[in-house]
Amino acid sequence: MSDVRHVLVLPDRDAAEEVARELGERFAVTEEPQLVRDALAGEDDAEDAQWLVVVEDPGGRLDATELDTFVADWDGWREEP
Repeated sequence: MSDVRHVLVLPDRDAAEEVARELGERFAVTEEPQLVRDALAGEDDAEDAQWLVVVEDPGGRLDATELDTFVADWDGWREEP
C-alpha cells in the first residue's frame, strides 16, 4: 500500500480548526493535520477563502466515504485525488 494524503475543504478557518481537532478523536489520526488557506483565484478578500485540512494517511487506512460524511457536518468536502 502507498501513502495517501486526504485534502478536506472547509468554508472557513473555524470549521477547519474544529475538523483538525476532531480528526484525532474520531479517526485516531496521530499526525497533526496541516491547515492551509486557499484563496480563490483572482480574489483578494479574506472572506473569499476556503481552508484546507491536509491529512497524511500512511498505509491508506482512513476510509474515504467516512471522511466524506464527517467533513459534510461542517459544510465541507473531501477532494478526490
